Amino acid sequence: MMMQPPIGATNYGTHRSMISRKIFLSALSPDERRLVRSLSSPVKIQHFLDTLAYSTESSYRAPLTVLRERFAHCYDGAVFAAAALAWNDDPPLIVNFFPNSRDDEHLVALFRRNGCWGAVGQSNFVGLRYREPIHRTLRELMISYFEQYYNVAGEKTLRSYTKPLNLNRFDRARWMTEAKGMDLIADHLESMPQVRLLTPAMARTLAKVDPLSYSAGLQGSVADGLFKVEDKKK
Repeated sequence: MMMQPPIGATNYGTHRSMISRKIFLSALSPDERRLVRSLSSPVKIQHFLDTLAYSTESSYRAPLTVLRERFAHCYDGAVFAAAALAWNDDPPLIVNFFPNSRDDEHLVALFRRNGCWGAVGQSNFVGLRYREPIHRTLRELMISYFEQYYNVAGEKTLRSYTKPLNLNRFDRARWMTEAKGMDLIADHLESMPQVRLLTPAMARTLAKVDPLSYSAGLQGSVADGLFKVEDKKK
């Protein structure tokens, strides 16, 4: 099996977010430091995200705020996971999913092991969170979310994604601790080119999610955080 080169050989970068990291660590209490040290692997980071209440607010929480308030929507959760991965010397990478006009965007943090991609994330849907690092290409990882990416009408809505964004570039904006860094990241994501997953012909023939999968994916969801399909035209 052909593996991709290590991250250091790509344009994703490996240097640490030194300014953000130092400011973040200096702000922690002893108990918070112990908690941060416990998040020593992607799956432990995911387990922490799974304990958080799902935020239905449109405002953003930087990783330090997520740690303290224990609230996060998918954007907050992805950036928090990227920060936690950076604490373990992984590059802080996130990717943005884009649906059609009948659903919300979604984000996850990315990591690689043995040349393969995995992901960590927070979501109001069960199936849009963790992925094992078994995906040989980024597209392979992205397509693994397709069947679970549906709206309350049962329509499969995922259409495209961005290339990975390395949050080190926002280091001077102190993205681990300050909301202004979160705003800059969000603005940059919206300006990035999108990689299309489906052709229009494919999208026109999609079946709806079956009832069992639909019900399973919404277990524990917060109703106020679900996209209101009736507000948009198909």
